[in-house]
Amino acid sequence: MLRYGSNPAATVYDSLGEDFFLALAPGWLNLGLWEGDGSDPAEAPVAVRRLVERLAGDLPQRGDILDVGNGLAEQDPVIAATAAPRSLTALNVTLSQLRAGAPRLREAGAHGVNADATRMPLRGESFDGVISVEAAFHFPSRDAFFAEAFRVLRPGGVLTMSDIPTNRYPRGPKEASAAFVQLRVWGLRRHAAASVGVIVRKAEAAGFTDLRVERVGERVIAPALRFVRDRLETGAGPVPWGYERAVRLLLSQVDVIWEHGLIDYLLLRATKPPN
Repeated sequence: MLRYGSNPAATVYDSLGEDFFLALAPGWLNLGLWEGDGSDPAEAPVAVRRLVERLAGDLPQRGDILDVGNGLAEQDPVIAATAAPRSLTALNVTLSQLRAGAPRLREAGAHGVNADATRMPLRGESFDGVISVEAAFHFPSRDAFFAEAFRVLRPGGVLTMSDIPTNRYPRGPKEASAAFVQLRVWGLRRHAAASVGVIVRKAEAAGFTDLRVERVGERVIAPALRFVRDRLETGAGPVPWGYERAVRLLLSQVDVIWEHGLIDYLLLRATKPPN
């Protein structure tokens, strides 16, 4: 909450291991794409995979694929199974996550790269598809990420991603406090707050066309919150008292910004124009 250094995202995710209590399933860090309302705990490990499968389904088949912000790499075997890539590269700013995810990277036949999503050490026009699952709000700049994704894609290449847009700024102390807690807990800066329209315009400014966007907060954020609240109530797993209180506080603040309509969940697909 107090000290993040020069790279807040890396600092935050250095602290998250495979036993992270808020994870919907071991090793997974996304919120999932749900069919139910989050009350069935058996759906959680299915939902996190379903989200990745949905995004990876838009990737070109048997191409060279770049996964930007791959977490603990649980998603990379799913990407490999869905898109059957010729090659799969996983880029992550957090070295500890790349190391922890090494077995999954090997399973997926993927090559890990420790680098910033806004300064990729990769050749231009070297990928057919770029996928980024629930990571863009952590990047130092969405503009720079879109520019880099556009640069590394070949003509006709596809970007597919999920993001958490901000519908509006907080009004009143309750909303402002809830938003501030989220920014501090996750090491986010103010530029992380961007509406769907702003995100779309940033992608278009980078050169992307044929944008397709879908808001799915009711299938992502709402059931994920229900799932974690239920797990706290049932006492699943040993959780230290202080940690449980912190999680409850965090959830209460997320509830405020979700129920008050400050945030949503976005699926986005875009294309780099062919020559």
